Amino acid sequence: MDIKQLETFIAIAKYESFSKAAESLYLTQPTVSNHIANLEKELNTNLVNRSNRKISLTPSGKILYDYAKSMITLKKDAALELSKFQGKMIGHIEIASSTIPEQYILPEILHGFHQQYPEITYNLIHFDSKEVVEGILKGDIDFGFVGAKSFHKQLEYLRLVEDEILLVTPNTEPFSSWPEEIDLSEALEHSYIFREEGSGSRKLVEEVLEQKELRLSALKTIAFIENTEAIKQCVRRGLGLSFLSKYAVADEVRYGLLKSFRIKEVSLSRHFYFVHHKNRTASPLDREFQQFIKAHFRLS
Repeated sequence: MDIKQLETFIAIAKYESFSKAAESLYLTQPTVSNHIANLEKELNTNLVNRSNRKISLTPSGKILYDYAKSMITLKKDAALELSKFQGKMIGHIEIASSTIPEQYILPEILHGFHQQYPEITYNLIHFDSKEVVEGILKGDIDFGFVGAKSFHKQLEYLRLVEDEILLVTPNTEPFSSWPEEIDLSEALEHSYIFREEGSGSRKLVEEVLEQKELRLSALKTIAFIENTEAIKQCVRRGLGLSFLSKYAVADEVRYGLLKSFRIKEVSLSRHFYFVHHKNRTASPLDREFQQFIKAHFRLS
């Protein structure tokens, strides 16, 4: 069994798609198909179901999957130990993150880690908080950064920094005349743009509304948009208001492109977390990255 064939097999199992696996590995789709065909020929069994719209593993594929991951981990560990013996650290880190940590927290972390270990490369994958957690539990993701906790006995969360969700409006009347804090009843009179289901910020807003015996469906919602930058541009043009992280709108508020407000008697504070599986053994490189995060945020 060739290492690249096993890496391709793992990517197909992860993304459930030949094209997405090819994209993640920087290979052509025919190359990915050849890797799997040759692996199946060598093992004399079908590893992947190709008849369904979504690719899935056969029973034989499910057996191979755990062994393939172990072999790839051993390869990475060997390469890392050799690089440390040679006085340098090389390797690749795959990081899953929800939107706000990805855009506003991780760049500083990656810059600092790169200064310390310039030979390390990265693959930053965008998921919402719910998808990060699901990926860790399934074994597709080793760790991630999220803006909401989903409690599970197999997960461990490290609290990193505090965030606050703000009501964001255009910098036009009547909003430009609003005080810094407004009543919830006044805020609910307007149209809204919300993040997709599964985002940490939307989950927090839903929880606060439920405490006030309100549901998201009670608000006039113009659009659900996954991309935070797109939401900000829509708010600027008056399509609707939104609830966004203070990190996401800091520059726009500073330069007068948007206005942000707190809601009276409502707490929309949260934290960003680093989350990983309690019982899964991390690679030496991943452990080094985790130790760097703890030092960066002064965690014990």
